[in-house]
Amino acid sequence: MARIRRFKVPPVTDRMPIPRRDAASTEAAAQALLRAGAGVLFLQHGLQKVFGSLGGTAVPLASMLGIAGLLELVGGALLILGLWTRPVALVLAIEMLAAFVIAHLPRGGWPIQNGGELPLLYALVFLFLAARGGGPLSVDARLTRDRRVVRERL
Repeated sequence: MARIRRFKVPPVTDRMPIPRRDAASTEAAAQALLRAGAGVLFLQHGLQKVFGSLGGTAVPLASMLGIAGLLELVGGALLILGLWTRPVALVLAIEMLAAFVIAHLPRGGWPIQNGGELPLLYALVFLFLAARGGGPLSVDARLTRDRRVVRERL
């Protein structure tokens, strides 16, 4: 009969390090989740305005709401992919600040009074993405890596 080897397992103490995920990978995943999540939610607003889907009403594309819908539709899709994240996020942040000033501010000074919390929250998220970019899990990062590899080969 074969003997089973027994290994000594050290006791768990408070001084033993707890295995943790790499902070950079956690940050990359969180940034990708924020970028893609905001993109999906924003895309839905564009679908409502442009196509009248998801319980929305289609608006004329030549109107201010139509232009906003196109920005939301295309910008949301680009954010999901992480393509041209910085300029797209900056344009969308400006759109949300304009939406707050035009549509919500006349209804009262505080966002809680005028229903402007959502556009201001979107503006903050988009300003974050404009400052930080799409992150390592984006098409932007992939294109940057590919360009770097091509330059190194030359």
